[in-house]
Amino acid sequence: MARTLARTAARPAPLIGAGTRRKGTFWPYLLVAPALAGFACLLVYPLARSVVISFQHFRLGELIRGGAGFAGLANYAEALGGPEFWGVVRRTFLWTAANVVLIMVISTAVALMLPRLGRRMRLAVMSGMVLTWATPVLAATTIFQWLFQSRLGVVNWLLAGLGFDSFRDYTWFAHGGATFAILVALVVWQSVPFAALTLYAGLTTIPGELYEAARIDGAGSWQVFGRVTFPILRPLFGLITSLEVIWVFTCFAQIWAISKGGPGGATATLPVYAFQIAQSLHRYDLGSAVSTLTVLMLLAVLVVHLRRMFREENA
Repeated sequence: MARTLARTAARPAPLIGAGTRRKGTFWPYLLVAPALAGFACLLVYPLARSVVISFQHFRLGELIRGGAGFAGLANYAEALGGPEFWGVVRRTFLWTAANVVLIMVISTAVALMLPRLGRRMRLAVMSGMVLTWATPVLAATTIFQWLFQSRLGVVNWLLAGLGFDSFRDYTWFAHGGATFAILVALVVWQSVPFAALTLYAGLTTIPGELYEAARIDGAGSWQVFGRVTFPILRPLFGLITSLEVIWVFTCFAQIWAISKGGPGGATATLPVYAFQIAQSLHRYDLGSAVSTLTVLMLLAVLVVHLRRMFREENA
């Protein structure tokens, strides 16, 4: 009798109005069509066009009069054969690693801190993070330029007031290492709110009984995080890390607005380097080749990361 009832329950019930639904199945596609059209126009076509140009001899003359000739793999060979390109690649990976590690560490600490705050303080901190996240990129960049201005900057004034006289009238943007550090601080400051709030939202879904059981077993704070919090939120950590890698690896506006890749190329990452080649040298073919290589490298990093994440999740 129980088996009969189970089989009966397992049978799909007839759908009322199924024919009506089938007739209207085009509506979901119609609703998604504007987004797909925007995606195709703003991303797919420019990417495809860039790939085509990377196989052509396309410079200022071809841009004006047209008729670009086929160049094969010459642009890729020129890009990969130069030592400057590989120096930019190393700098890009260093830039990405430094930013992503700092973003994830600080975001995790902030997310774990929020539940321990009072209601009003938590609301104030979260509101501040939302405002930081909503600040336009160029506005935040301008603020950081003012903060580190050599004569009127707040940072130099504060350091000099604390007794560090060597920072009086210090020109931060004339030194490659200092400019690189300022850009890292800017990107981390802009990126932490999204990651921290997302992780905090994930923390609220973890049942409190799991934490109570872990503490009864004598687990400390690090053990609770390693055995309860992180395993449950592992997919969320993987997703946020993937998004941050994409955003940091392709970061352009902050670097170009503050340093334009300088001084001496110390802050030139692959997107900035490709733009410099295309706009300054009018080598649109070589710039497109560097852009295509940038996309391929980013895809390779993401594929390795996502495969590792799914392998650990299914283990």
